[in-house]
Amino acid sequence: MIHDLISRALWGLCGLLPIDRKKVLFSSYYGRGYSDSPKAIAQALLDSGEDVKLCWLVKSPEEAATLPEGVTPIDQNNAFQRILAYSTSKVWVDNCRKYVRRKRKGQFYLQTWHGFALKMIESDATQALEDEYIRGSKADSAQTDLIVSGSAFMTGLYKRSFWYDGEVAELGTPRNDIFFGGAELSEKVHAALGLPESRRLLLYAPTFRADHSLDCYALDPEKVRQACQSRFGGEWSVLIRLHPNIASKSAGLYPYDGETILDATAYPDMQELLAGVDLLITDYSSSMFDYALTGKPCIQFALDVESYAKERNFYFPLDELPFPMARSNEKLETLIRNYDQNQWSDRWEQFKRNNGFCEDGKAARRCAELILQHTK
Repeated sequence: MIHDLISRALWGLCGLLPIDRKKVLFSSYYGRGYSDSPKAIAQALLDSGEDVKLCWLVKSPEEAATLPEGVTPIDQNNAFQRILAYSTSKVWVDNCRKYVRRKRKGQFYLQTWHGFALKMIESDATQALEDEYIRGSKADSAQTDLIVSGSAFMTGLYKRSFWYDGEVAELGTPRNDIFFGGAELSEKVHAALGLPESRRLLLYAPTFRADHSLDCYALDPEKVRQACQSRFGGEWSVLIRLHPNIASKSAGLYPYDGETILDATAYPDMQELLAGVDLLITDYSSSMFDYALTGKPCIQFALDVESYAKERNFYFPLDELPFPMARSNEKLETLIRNYDQNQWSDRWEQFKRNNGFCEDGKAARRCAELILQHTK
């Protein structure tokens, strides 16, 4: 009760202050550090050299330490700092829902969301959502000014399923611009993991389960490593990256040796990892659609398709996706050893056309230009 009274008083007082037309407030995954599409947009603004003040909501000193020079951390656990930043920033940028209902006249809220949807979300998945989330999502959509989309499919989804009747702009997905660059990210990933640049990398990056069970992560890393070496040549290492929701459970889950099997869960930027590896194995994660933009092999590996489908269900049948599906380690090895690059590349190109992908490596710059128009 007292907390609510203090919060309302702070919103009221801070709402009397002038809006700083040069200030842009970023948030990624509810207080994570420099990451995802907000990171790409912030970097484009920094690179522009324009006179803007970039602020970032963080939940810990560790997250604050990820921010580059020119981006000011805002402690979201400090009510005064958080509310002051929200109330006085000209532009808000986020990739998740905001539970702030005090956007002022003259402020602009840009929503990037977080990926091409495979699993049903928002109003299409109300049975899996709490009433509080639904109420908050409706309020968030009501104050959103623009949603950025990377495909015609997602544009339709935002308009149909996000309780949203505002503008959607197909500017591309800022976080995916990284896949249209050079080889320096591969060098960065190898250096961070202490591996020689000649080593080829397989990334296993499954999503989490609602009950946080680990039974579904029964990958045999050594066998898939050997299969990669047989099919593609060279020396391979397997990187394991668990979802942030279960990151604390990664230790000891696999026989990590620091050379052939490595725990990459703590690597700070998933998109950098995707850009730096040679093959991705995942289950129901939207990372497969991001990674496919690299043109490199991607394979689905899932042991619990039926039970997971009952929990969330999918927008696309898994066996119709442009990535081969394995439901056992034996099948996974076979798929790798017999992987036909041309076949799956053709299927991916068709999937992109059918769903109107508009990724070209320039999304962050477009978003930055849009923001700068609002900070004049």
